[in-house]
Amino acid sequence: MSSLEQLITWLKAHASDGAGERRLPPVDKWNPEYCGLAGFEILRDGTWLHEGTRITREPMVRLFSSILRKDADGETYLVTPVEKVGIRVVDAPFVATDFTVSGEGREQVLTFTTHVDDVAMAGAEHPIRVVRDAETGEPSPYILIRANLEALIDRKTFYRLVDICVHEMHAGRRWFGVWSSGMFFPIIPSDELA
Repeated sequence: MSSLEQLITWLKAHASDGAGERRLPPVDKWNPEYCGLAGFEILRDGTWLHEGTRITREPMVRLFSSILRKDADGETYLVTPVEKVGIRVVDAPFVATDFTVSGEGREQVLTFTTHVDDVAMAGAEHPIRVVRDAETGEPSPYILIRANLEALIDRKTFYRLVDICVHEMHAGRRWFGVWSSGMFFPIIPSDELA
């Protein structure tokens, strides 16, 4: 049996709570030996590849995503109690594909969903950040999903987010941004809007 088959077998045996609910394994508590690269890659659009071939089974992608960990070395790994393998991530390991809004104004709460069914309410534990390309100014928005693992907010979702942005003073400058869980997340300085 290959190490990939062993990993899949282990994941299937440990990926639910017995009632069919998805649970995330405690990868932060596991410290297995590093076993090298395993031929996995996550593209910017959230597509998973193994040795250059797309993994098309969504349940499999969700299983693998449940054992991702980004360590202090900045690298991302698939981690089980018995092995830790390197994985290449082009941008972020997750893609936020939608969000819902509850409440209004400064008290509104934005709840994001990823392509692998993770859910995160934007706030202190799940901040939103925007990185702008130095040459083009193109924004890349992210939300922290869990323990150093972010989701790139996809274009359609970002456009919806921009629709609910407001202008606020933040860190001594006026910003165009969004509120969630009582926190303001700056998107772009107000004076840079065309």
